[in-house]
Amino acid sequence: MSGSKVDGEGYWRAMLRLVGWLLCVWFVSSFVLGIFFVEALNTISIAGFPLGFWFSQQGSIYIFVVLIIIYARRADRIASDHGVD
Repeated sequence: MSGSKVDGEGYWRAMLRLVGWLLCVWFVSSFVLGIFFVEALNTISIAGFPLGFWFSQQGSIYIFVVLIIIYARRADRIASDHGVD
């Protein structure tokens, strides 16, 4: 543990805010783009596949992996900032 004072309440507030934002991005990318706007996105194609299909099959998986990387990096920084690392 570092020499700084532990701020447990601030840590959890920051972590919940981080998780909330990441869940919002996940919801928009997987449900809104992949389900609700599929017809509008299908007018665009990537490698011969409609963009709506691509988002529901591949894009949401890629976005989810990126969100995991963002979470890991931000969680480490938040823990360090609040003295709980």
